[in-house]
Amino acid sequence: MEEPFAIGDVEGVLHRPEAGTGDVLVLAHGAGSDCRAPLLVRLSRALESSGFTVLRYNLPYRRARPKGPPFPGGAARDRAGIEQAVAAVRPLASGRLFLGGHSYGGRQSAMLAAARPGIANGLLLLSYPLHPPREPENRRTAFFPELRIPALFVQGTKDPFASIEELREAIALIPARTDLLVVEGAAHDLLRAAGLAVEIAARLAAVCA
Repeated sequence: MEEPFAIGDVEGVLHRPEAGTGDVLVLAHGAGSDCRAPLLVRLSRALESSGFTVLRYNLPYRRARPKGPPFPGGAARDRAGIEQAVAAVRPLASGRLFLGGHSYGGRQSAMLAAARPGIANGLLLLSYPLHPPREPENRRTAFFPELRIPALFVQGTKDPFASIEELREAIALIPARTDLLVVEGAAHDLLRAAGLAVEIAARLAAVCA
């Protein structure tokens, strides 16, 4: 069941399964998008069918303006918004709470988790933007050695923000347990991953066991 969700400054859509596992996923969108992004909608519905409660929500930069990418100076505010979203849905989690997102949303969620390792039981990182396209030297991994909670990365083989080989090399910097689900032929939008919800749920549970 999908229903509008609004508590304080947190707004989005909540997916409640008929027979839930007690696990909750807090899912953020990518840069230039919002909580209605096709990947988030399809994946949330599929994970709901697998027993997850899922909140897909708008980050603070998107609440402030309806279009356009986030400003670099606003990243800390977006991480504060992620923290607020976690607090808003924590009462719904009788099981584990997972934090994640697509691209920018996943990166900011991971950065928050590195600073606050107790904030969640695990991370789901969809199309992690390891570097800007055609700039492989500018890797966004400074916080990886501080990441102490398990993480599942889901990455397409045609993603210009990171090759599978580059991502494997970067993931090795993370001291916590990690897993990488490779989606053949998928680009940065990762739409093909929506059909892998059962495998995503299983591998997320396994890496966080």
